[in-house]
Amino acid sequence: MINPSAHGWIDKFFTEQKGLLKKDPVSPDTFYKKVRETGFIFGHVVSFDVKTPIETKGRLRDEVSKIALLNTLYGMFCLISDDKKPAAFIPKAVSFYNEMNPQGHSIFRKVFPNESLSQNLEQIIDQRVRTNHDIVSKNFSHIVTNALLFIDVLAFQQYLQHGVIPEKYLKKIEETIISIITLALKTKSIKSQHDDLLIRLFEASVRYSKFSKVSVQNPEALKLDYFTNDLEKYYFIDLAGMTLWSDGMVEKDEAYFLYKLGELMNVGDDFVTEGMVFTNQFITEHKKEIPYFNYSNPVKNFYDNITQSVIVLITRNKNRLVKEISQSRELMVLLAQSTHRDLDAKEKKKVKTQILDICKTIPSLTIFLLPGGGLLLPILIKFIPKMLPSAFNENNESE
Repeated sequence: MINPSAHGWIDKFFTEQKGLLKKDPVSPDTFYKKVRETGFIFGHVVSFDVKTPIETKGRLRDEVSKIALLNTLYGMFCLISDDKKPAAFIPKAVSFYNEMNPQGHSIFRKVFPNESLSQNLEQIIDQRVRTNHDIVSKNFSHIVTNALLFIDVLAFQQYLQHGVIPEKYLKKIEETIISIITLALKTKSIKSQHDDLLIRLFEASVRYSKFSKVSVQNPEALKLDYFTNDLEKYYFIDLAGMTLWSDGMVEKDEAYFLYKLGELMNVGDDFVTEGMVFTNQFITEHKKEIPYFNYSNPVKNFYDNITQSVIVLITRNKNRLVKEISQSRELMVLLAQSTHRDLDAKEKKKVKTQILDICKTIPSLTIFLLPGGGLLLPILIKFIPKMLPSAFNENNESE
């Protein structure tokens, strides 16, 4: 199983996906539609377009985003380049991100002299996916932040075709997206509870432009002539479609806006119609899984995301965790007893201390040792008894 939270995952990805080198060439249209089917365009990845299947279940959201970003960048590389070998792709991707160098992300310019290029790319992708400065805002703006990752793919296409990223390309594409989103929201006759949140999410996601600078009043005022690539146009339309769907429907005036947008970019009505149908189908099917549509408040959203992450880490480290705990007979007994009675303050302190000592021996559980990590201990302790051998659970003993 590929673990994007550990070193060496990119090399392992390409080792397991040797079949990607033998994939038949596809057209840009087919490439885009395949990417859209994975959910990458919408910031909610449900599958990967790979030869050897990779499950999304049981992975942290950041891990899913990392795999999706790597695979989509590689797909773009295969679309442009004749040499599809990972050894040719990885240096190009590293050079691209070194030139991209988003504001506030100087990590892309850092040199890692003791690491391979694939490890450099791992560092870069990790920083690219973890875009926000603090863990609360990162969880808060997850859905839209990751939707904007396709900008990387479009910029990579420019880099591969021209050898450089065109001057101000990233700023212009962000400003265009912001303008389109703003106009789409203005088109809606009835504002939903998600609309204000959507604006705040996009505002937290952009890097090269200012959300407040948008002054475009109608689609005709958009400077769309700058974008001549079909993939850019498709992306704009799909993001607008996602925005208009936020209240669960696309009304007549909203549909007109999408068709007008397509007309201004010389995109046929067929694609716009297909996009609306696909967006409706995708979001309807996965709405319960998409954080954006299940948002209630930042604290609950943060707690739910952290809880899910902790469960994944515990499950992934189950065997080692049980082994470490089994070496402490006192801890085993206290955990077993906690399933049917409340521990006193002294016992709780013992459990906390010993659990933290165990977390020190398992690298991926060091999250519990970070400032505030103590708040996560109840989640960890809650799931530990379920993993213990039945002999240590008095509730399962017969009278």
